[in-house]
Amino acid sequence: MKNRSGEKIKLASIDELLGVVNEESAMEIEISKIHPFKNHPFKVLDDEKMQDLVESVKINGILTPVLLRMDENEEYEMVSGHRRMHAAQLAGLTTIPAIVRELSDDDAIVAMVDANIQREELLPSEKAFAYKMKLDAMKRQGIRTDLTLSQNETKLRSDEVLSKQVGESRAQVQRFVRLTELIPELLDLVDNKKLQFTVAVNISYIDKEVQGWIYEYISDTGFIKPKQIAALRNQLNDGPINQIQMLSIFNNCVMAKKVSRSLTFSEKKLTKYFPDDYTAKDMEQVIESLLEKWMQEQSC
Repeated sequence: MKNRSGEKIKLASIDELLGVVNEESAMEIEISKIHPFKNHPFKVLDDEKMQDLVESVKINGILTPVLLRMDENEEYEMVSGHRRMHAAQLAGLTTIPAIVRELSDDDAIVAMVDANIQREELLPSEKAFAYKMKLDAMKRQGIRTDLTLSQNETKLRSDEVLSKQVGESRAQVQRFVRLTELIPELLDLVDNKKLQFTVAVNISYIDKEVQGWIYEYISDTGFIKPKQIAALRNQLNDGPINQIQMLSIFNNCVMAKKVSRSLTFSEKKLTKYFPDDYTAKDMEQVIESLLEKWMQEQSC
């Protein structure tokens, strides 16, 4: 794909994105000398996909080198390739092909997030911390977009730039970042689909201590409703509350349901309005029809 002189375009592959395009520059590095990226937000799970990767490594080895950098302690830090390294370890390998690049802390964060954010089925917590880490790095860099966007787009806000890169609205990116304000227990509920995303975002604006009470409530009852959190946040606007007061707010929301009403007509009352040959079903249909007409008249 052609581009205008001096203009950068978004690269097609992860390897190109990271500059890992020349396998000849790769070297074998001892796995024991590599440590994970600090605060790496992406989870390395021993699931079915990992087992498939392990089997592939046993047969073919590591086909794409991992990306490392030397940290301030002159040690190897993984930037991209945590899953490949884990698979290599499970496959019994002691070394792994790697490319070592000089990267600042912020450049390493951007490269790490970009390499992993393209994965499918990311958990909400993974997106949340990845988006936050990259946004913070971009702000410190002065929103350096020279690697991914054209020159006329370099003045966008960092969250607007990230929105374009990940294919989500700016508001949705901001919602994911809000999840980083949740206590870990609540964030786990979001990942496990036991807490609605939008409800979790609303909870993120609440003090951590109160979030702990909310987690206890969910653990005890198995649910939390949007209107309960809305009522709680409304009350918190007036000042702090204790756990007993929070429970009272929640219980009032649940108890505010409409009271069940029961109405019975005796046969003696009804039969005087209907011919003798009308069955109970006939009378019910007439009553429903009349009530429907009455309701329409009320709305006029």
